[in-house]
Amino acid sequence: MTDVTAKQQALLEARYGVEQPKPDNIIWTPQVEALLGHKSVRAFLPEPLPDGAIETMVAAAQSASNSSALNQWSLVAVTDPALKQRISDTVARSVPVDRIPWIEEAPVLLLWVADLSRGAGITKDAGKEPVVLDYLDSFLMASIDAALAAQNAAVAAESIGLGIVYLGVMRNIAKEVAEIINLPEYSFVTFGMATGWPDRARTSSIRPRPAQPMLLHYNQYQQDRYRSYLEGYENAYQAFRRRQSMRDKTWAGSVVDSATSMDYLGGRINLRETVMQRGFKLK
Repeated sequence: MTDVTAKQQALLEARYGVEQPKPDNIIWTPQVEALLGHKSVRAFLPEPLPDGAIETMVAAAQSASNSSALNQWSLVAVTDPALKQRISDTVARSVPVDRIPWIEEAPVLLLWVADLSRGAGITKDAGKEPVVLDYLDSFLMASIDAALAAQNAAVAAESIGLGIVYLGVMRNIAKEVAEIINLPEYSFVTFGMATGWPDRARTSSIRPRPAQPMLLHYNQYQQDRYRSYLEGYENAYQAFRRRQSMRDKTWAGSVVDSATSMDYLGGRINLRETVMQRGFKLK
């Protein structure tokens, strides 16, 4: 076991909880410490982003791995307060709560787009038809590339003191948001990201994750091994919720709800239809 500083031990305990087994052979670097310290931010100050912040995040995003160097993602940075409010109002009509306030509070809303429109345009300009773009793998590849890019951007944002929270709720309004930001055919908002200065007075904490053996497999997948670690994760999960004064809920209950309640889907129940209307045939 390598020597672990008090800060590093605190990061491990926050990430895994006190009782769960934790790896004792982490190779610590400043970047690893920063990654383990990630937490979603849902309370922002009204101050604007520093000059160059968006460009820095995009440079980091463009440095992520990218399928075949095809560059099949785009980013729409919503900085116009009125436009951001319109998107927030549209989201509010799709969720069972009054508002998602961090969309309105954050000075910038980033919309990450799986974007095959450039490839389609270049192909048609060459006098050919983009038939491969009709297949599921093309849509999946662009969506993965958008996610990889976004995570790099998130790490860059946090390195300069900003906070972020991902917004899967943008898929609740996939059709509407595409129209609001004038997306072309063959493009789709995979998710959003609220970005800004964290309000330290309303800060959140690092959310615990399962012990590594619950999801790390060497060479062969061990299907039932997760059962041995459920209790430990439940304890960490519920302890976190108590510290955050969140309502009583089990992790297993959340998993069951997400797999059985159609309410969980929200506006995404018609997502396939919307995606196909955007030009993706998903063969």
